[in-house]
Amino acid sequence: MPPCLSHQHSKLFIVFNVRSGRGRAQAVRATIARVCAENGRDYQLFEIGRAGRLAAQIREAVDAARAASGIVVAAGGDGTINAVAQAVMGSGCAMGLLPQGTFNYFSRTHAIPTDTEEALSLLLRARPVPVQAGLVNERVFLVNASLGLYARVLEEREVYKSRYGRSRWVALWAALVTAMRRHPGWDLRIEWRGEERIVRTTTLFVGNNALQLEQVGMPRPEAVEQGELTAIALKPVGRLAMFRLMVHGALSRLGEADEVMHASFRAMTVSAARPGRRRAKVATDGEVQPMAMPLHFRVAPEPLWLIKPAPGEDGSEDARR
Repeated sequence: MPPCLSHQHSKLFIVFNVRSGRGRAQAVRATIARVCAENGRDYQLFEIGRAGRLAAQIREAVDAARAASGIVVAAGGDGTINAVAQAVMGSGCAMGLLPQGTFNYFSRTHAIPTDTEEALSLLLRARPVPVQAGLVNERVFLVNASLGLYARVLEEREVYKSRYGRSRWVALWAALVTAMRRHPGWDLRIEWRGEERIVRTTTLFVGNNALQLEQVGMPRPEAVEQGELTAIALKPVGRLAMFRLMVHGALSRLGEADEVMHASFRAMTVSAARPGRRRAKVATDGEVQPMAMPLHFRVAPEPLWLIKPAPGEDGSEDARR
């Protein structure tokens, strides 16, 4: 274990995305101040209001935490958590979570409460535990990485959220509208486990989150807790078949559909089967960015040290709901 992870009373360096959640920034600030004061824990807040400042603020927080043997805390949704994890991995610092997002898959998987006071109370008493991260072209993902239709759904979801608010219902409606459009397939060359296949698909999804995979009904969701990632590819289908697939997912039966291909792996390379495509939009934990092909997916060689409940201990009764 890196030296700075062993400090039980370390100062907290909190990266707080005030745009996450539903306009609760002031309440979150007040809760952090009160709980830390009650427990005699020192902290420093790095507030982020503009996306352009995210990377700089995170780097400043991580540098300060390293100098003070402190803990870097991500207060935000999966995108903020991903950005913080990218900087924390390899720094020797532990990472804590104060979930503020819409779905909070990563925090729920690790039994971290969505209530800020409960999550902070857990953070103050729990210890760092190594957890698996995935990489695509050296970009960290904790929940999933994807290209094709799923990445487009995430990209267009942000447009809907900016117009109608950040809620699960808005996110689900945006996904339905986007998925019902016509989407031509991609021809991808996929190499894993010493094999190579040409796959025509509308979307390639790589999961690193057992809870999300279990909710949509994929077989062996526990593979990601046993040192692997899970790849899911959808065959090109019409609107009616796409709607049927969405229903299968909602009923936790996606793995039963004939149009779904899936496999588990530790490393996989994806390239365009036809010449000409050099880049692809890839979503990592909900954040979309262009990446050069080929895409190299793999399990990160080192873990993320996450402050979470010990095995057999839940952060709260509803942490994994």
